[in-house]
Amino acid sequence: MAKTIIIIDDSATLRQVVSLTLKKAGYDVIEAVDGKDALNKLTGQKIHLMVCDVTMPNMDGISFVKAAKQLPAYKFTPVIMLTTESQETKMQEGKAAGAKAWVVKPFKPEQMLAAIEKLIMP
Repeated sequence: MAKTIIIIDDSATLRQVVSLTLKKAGYDVIEAVDGKDALNKLTGQKIHLMVCDVTMPNMDGISFVKAAKQLPAYKFTPVIMLTTESQETKMQEGKAAGAKAWVVKPFKPEQMLAAIEKLIMP
């Protein structure tokens, strides 16, 4: 059975690129446009990993990660922050919220897949 990854990013183009990369690698993908949309889509189903932008309207990535980690079903789901943000303070905030990795845009698809394979839940 394919593993499921949720991609949270306000850029449709970026969601499409990441989604295509993941689907080619055999993953099922759920897309969300921001943190609020993503929380609405976390309905208790098994999510093996989350890929989340930091800067988004309505609810930013770090707020989303904090909120998702409060949900029992997603407490241990690994999160990769995918962002143009490379500031150390933002990275620390992300890690404190529960993010396991930080991938800076623009990224190479194989770099993203390598990070996912290291972190994805069995």
